[in-house]
Amino acid sequence: MTIVKSPGNVRVRRLAAVLAMMAIVGGCTSGSAGPAAPPAQTPGVTASPAVDVVAVPSVDLTADPSVETRAATAAPVGATTRIEAVPAAYAVGHLAISFARAPGSFSSPVLVTNAHDGSGRLFVVEQGGRIKIISGATALATPFLDIHTLVSCCDERGLLGLAFDPAYKTNGRFYVDYTDKSGNTVIAMYRRTTSFVNRASTTQTVLLHIAQPYSNHNGGMLAFGKDGYLYIAMGDGGSAGDPGHRAQNKNSLLGKILRIDVNHHTGSLHYAIPRTNPFVGHTGDDRIWSYGLRNPWRFSFDRSTGDLWIGDVGQNRYEEIDRATAASGAGRGRNYGWRTLEGRACYSPSSGCSTSGKTSPIAVYSHSLGCAVIGGYVYRGTRFAAMTGAYLFGDDCSGRIWALRANGASSQAPSQLADTSFAISSFGEAEDGTLYLTDLASGGVFRIAGTSK
Repeated sequence: MTIVKSPGNVRVRRLAAVLAMMAIVGGCTSGSAGPAAPPAQTPGVTASPAVDVVAVPSVDLTADPSVETRAATAAPVGATTRIEAVPAAYAVGHLAISFARAPGSFSSPVLVTNAHDGSGRLFVVEQGGRIKIISGATALATPFLDIHTLVSCCDERGLLGLAFDPAYKTNGRFYVDYTDKSGNTVIAMYRRTTSFVNRASTTQTVLLHIAQPYSNHNGGMLAFGKDGYLYIAMGDGGSAGDPGHRAQNKNSLLGKILRIDVNHHTGSLHYAIPRTNPFVGHTGDDRIWSYGLRNPWRFSFDRSTGDLWIGDVGQNRYEEIDRATAASGAGRGRNYGWRTLEGRACYSPSSGCSTSGKTSPIAVYSHSLGCAVIGGYVYRGTRFAAMTGAYLFGDDCSGRIWALRANGASSQAPSQLADTSFAISSFGEAEDGTLYLTDLASGGVFRIAGTSK
């Protein structure tokens, strides 16, 4: 674990948060197939110095974006360095990022997102079972939704995902992913109340109930694609090394990305199965979209292109980022390789494994740089030109944040933007495309700004 430049009490608090987050996402300490020495640093990963970004004061996020509270930049440019033109899009080595804390402090925040309803509000998911709202410069005290009595928490369980219906502004529907009191995954639909825009009804409609054999690797991410369908991330069911070989089992929903149609019903189901799902009419569960995943804790869609990006938490050697372009089917029927592969390396068997039919990650990094990847987003906002087209992601254990070129090659070396003291649990998008992250160490939500360097 990287030692960051922070006071002792902050370091202790962050260590506790990191251990909690490693429990949430199922990083290397959630069990392993046996001890393994960390590999050497991943070639081509550019480093930057540690930056203390804890204890940042709250700021009005509607203010001038040039007013930032902390910078996370590479080493100072020497006096003889040639000054180059400011890039109009992400260029490797030309991006510096900084952070501003949003109002409020939250209990184990694991996601921040928006309702794309024109309100500009941010919704913060607390693992214990509550969803809070940041409206302008105020964090509202009353939860938008409180279902903590239904939720088992914590470690890797809890309220883990939230997605607003594309037509939320008119239909008021949103969807959550949580583990119930028995530890099983529930995907449920809720509605906002008709009288209070900042409150939701606690009446739920359960869409899916998926049994979990172990307490870890629950996935948890929900997101709507550009096709209007709801995508659901499911981990491999837990323990270590996928002992039930579920990720490769196309008759199991574990270790998968699922896709369902929430606007239509089939029989007694509260959803329908899109006819274009890859296993409709073929061997395999019709709800499966992609498979061969260990714990896809966070995934996202590029709001411009529709490309699917997945951060899949590794076992004890490698973390990986997967990209499936919309032009290639956005992950339809893709096999990402687990447990045969961990990253690009053989896992089971440990050598001589077959890569036939398996999709290779766009990027990997070793456990010398972290131990639990937190998938992020492609920046498509208009406020920070130098960040346009950069896919930002991070690692909970080390606090590092990297970037990939969204339209770049199918195999890339991540460019490190910052080495922070955050215990990153998730990234998120505001309505205007501004990127945020949630930090377990401080309970804060932080806006990310990007400038040319």
